[in-house]
Amino acid sequence: MQETPEISTAKGRLGVLLPGMGAVATTTIAGVLLARKGLAKPIGSLSQMNTIRLGQRTEKRSPLIKDFIGLAELDQIVFGGWDPIPDNAYESAVNAGVLSNEHLELVKNELMEIKPMSAAFDTEYVTRLDGPNKKTGSNKRDIAEQIRADIRDFKEKNKCDRLVMVWCGSTEIFLRHGSVHETMESFEKGMEDNEQSISPSMLYAYAALKEGVPYANGAPNLSADFGAFEDYAQAEGIPIAGKDFKTGQTLMKTILAPGFKARMLGINGWFSTNILGNRDGAVLDDPASFKTKEESKLGVIDHILQPNLYPDLYGDIYHKVRINYYPPRGDDKEGWDNIDIFGWLDYPMQIKVDFLCKDSILAAPIVLDLAIFLDLAGRAGLGGIQEWLSFYFKSPQCAPGLYPEHDLFIQNWKLKNTLRWLGGEDQITHLGREYY
Repeated sequence: MQETPEISTAKGRLGVLLPGMGAVATTTIAGVLLARKGLAKPIGSLSQMNTIRLGQRTEKRSPLIKDFIGLAELDQIVFGGWDPIPDNAYESAVNAGVLSNEHLELVKNELMEIKPMSAAFDTEYVTRLDGPNKKTGSNKRDIAEQIRADIRDFKEKNKCDRLVMVWCGSTEIFLRHGSVHETMESFEKGMEDNEQSISPSMLYAYAALKEGVPYANGAPNLSADFGAFEDYAQAEGIPIAGKDFKTGQTLMKTILAPGFKARMLGINGWFSTNILGNRDGAVLDDPASFKTKEESKLGVIDHILQPNLYPDLYGDIYHKVRINYYPPRGDDKEGWDNIDIFGWLDYPMQIKVDFLCKDSILAAPIVLDLAIFLDLAGRAGLGGIQEWLSFYFKSPQCAPGLYPEHDLFIQNWKLKNTLRWLGGEDQITHLGREYY
């Protein structure tokens, strides 16, 4: 077994940088501010509220994760970010309409002081959103260098000891890997040549990596999941993770599908539709951006059910995903699923799920956990893809040649076993009597 790494202490300030200061980012920021004042609870956050079993069950050792291993605490976190819309975090949160005025007023002064830096933004990649707070430069590399300068300035101004970056921006158009993404040298040349296959989110990822900042991608677009960045992150010992926060409908799929498979129940069809009215809904109303999200959502079922191993049960599933922009709904997304299953002797049954959720309420604890766990990974010297954080993503990054794990329960087991290993405890395998 690999030797447990030495972890540097989580002293000082942790800067959490968020490209995209819309509903998800401001809900996260406001929630952390409220929680550290004792005015609300960070529900949904494993790092803050979940326990971890250690050793034999008879030992009855199940501390909170945050008490078991040295994590950055909420009062150590300083937030910053970028957005093409110049509204401060309070104005943006009010406009998003996720949190109540009662909650926002309690942290209004702190939120008003968080103003977005000018963004690397291009309507070629997000067509349904725009704003005046944008960077300009001679080429894409110039803009990336401006982001690097922002990172350094933020760290110095806020006296941060460490930084992490979590992409909370909108879904960009669908892009495929190309030769420009193969090496850091080809990518840098591509930035200088303003290659169309280099999107703004890649500029943020590049800037983060070059500044030694752990990076996670919360959207489904190509961002840091290609050879140039993965190799660089591994070589330089910088944690990366992604992609696409696992929130509403896909969260339900990764809960339900493993259950069907565990019971060997067959599936003929899975129809999923969503209505959403916030910035994300507007962006995904563009077919090019929806294509990126569709690819992320469609892959989940196949990877969990393994139709190549179970052709009789899952070899002919009709899986359809739809997202519809519906402004009156705001951030209150509705995900509706119709699942046609079959059981003993091929007899048909149906399951219908109607999940009326608040997308940003589900995403906020993910942002917090990723920031805290990426910081832990960085202090432990764990470079490259952090597959143990797959729990938080629709399209988890994994090493070349492997398929991503989508089963929520296996992902949770991997996450906790990694924490046990980092904390110098035995991993739970249930293979010996001592673990029963």
